[in-house]
Amino acid sequence: MSDKKNTMLPILNPQGTDEEMLNNLQRETFDYFLHEVNSVTGLIADKTQPGFPSSIAVVGMSISAYIIGVEKKFLSRENAVERILKILLFFYNSKQGTENDATGYQGFYYHFLDMQTGKRTWDCELSTIDTTFFIAGVLSAATYFDSDNKNEIELRKLADELYRRINWQWALNNDITLAHGWQPEKGFLPFRWDENYSEALLMYVLALGSPTFPIAVDGYKKWTSTFNLQKIYGTEYLYAGPLFIHQFSHMWIDFRGIMDAFNTKIGFDYFENSKRATYIQRQYAIENPQQFEHYNEFGWGFTASDGPGNIVLDVDGIERVFNDYIARGVPFGPDDGTISPWAVVASLPFAPEIVTDTIRHAIEKLNLKKHRLYGFDASFNPTFPEKTINTNGWVSPWKFGLNQGPIVIMIENYQTELLWTIMKKCPYIITGLVAAGFSGGWLNK
Repeated sequence: MSDKKNTMLPILNPQGTDEEMLNNLQRETFDYFLHEVNSVTGLIADKTQPGFPSSIAVVGMSISAYIIGVEKKFLSRENAVERILKILLFFYNSKQGTENDATGYQGFYYHFLDMQTGKRTWDCELSTIDTTFFIAGVLSAATYFDSDNKNEIELRKLADELYRRINWQWALNNDITLAHGWQPEKGFLPFRWDENYSEALLMYVLALGSPTFPIAVDGYKKWTSTFNLQKIYGTEYLYAGPLFIHQFSHMWIDFRGIMDAFNTKIGFDYFENSKRATYIQRQYAIENPQQFEHYNEFGWGFTASDGPGNIVLDVDGIERVFNDYIARGVPFGPDDGTISPWAVVASLPFAPEIVTDTIRHAIEKLNLKKHRLYGFDASFNPTFPEKTINTNGWVSPWKFGLNQGPIVIMIENYQTELLWTIMKKCPYIITGLVAAGFSGGWLNK
């Protein structure tokens, strides 16, 4: 009699089909927004490290994630509305003023807020870009929750008021491009969103589409006039080193087939540009000019991420400079051997043909998911000599909301185009895109 253990066929795909693998990853990641939350304010923690504040960008991502949760039956529509209303009511009623412990000013919000009180923390800046990601989530909820019941009517009203009171004109600070931020102690930061391609694409769309404080298109044109194409590994694209820059605006806007003046000049849209950036990241890992460990066709994903720490070590006769949390980028750096699986997932809509296998590799070969809550580990570094909980290298001990949101949202955009479809119905998004000079594709339908 044969031994069944010896005759059973090996399991070729322990994660199941690609769809099953992605669904499981999305569901596990979604739990971050169910549990890393303050039950009174609705604020979402920036990271799982105890005592950390909330990030307003993460709060915006959580709102859009709750919509996805409704569609995927991770939570009920009523529960999602309850959670989002709690957030909107908190921000609507929170202190707006020049006091250094306020929540915001001129309709904008401070980057980091105390999880318990919602007040500014860490002497951080009033952030134009993080307010952008917050309000994008708010507008997605206002567009999606369209029923005539009391709670959804209130949700839409609050969302509209929060967007309308953002004073984009004030954030110009007597110029035509938007400032990075403002602090009550020092005034406006010296930096502007006026040079080089960045995640500010969505911000300018929202500022141009404002029904109350719209900015002139001159600032957008000035910004895009600084964009430069580069040819790397034989591919021409609009360079930005960290992968998140090519992803964040795309969480809410489908840029396929719609083109502004810059796109028309170069002959391809921003979606195609993100696809090219994704391939260049992979090719950089294959080339591996600095000879880091586990850089290959399945070992890539370089972006803003946690790292093993600010330290210089001799590793196998090579002096290696390692970093803490920084915006890593390729091919010009900074790069210290740290790989972020979440950044790969967030490129799923652009290049599923190379992303899906890389996700499977990170799960099945590198064990970067199953031993921890909330899906993928934030980042790992196989070159760093200290092995922590993973024999494949140093692994970040924390999870970050800014990683979790893009995973949930971009898996859904890849599978169903849910957030893209919702935002195509948002009149403010359409107004902003048209004002920026976008046309073609779905905008002309």
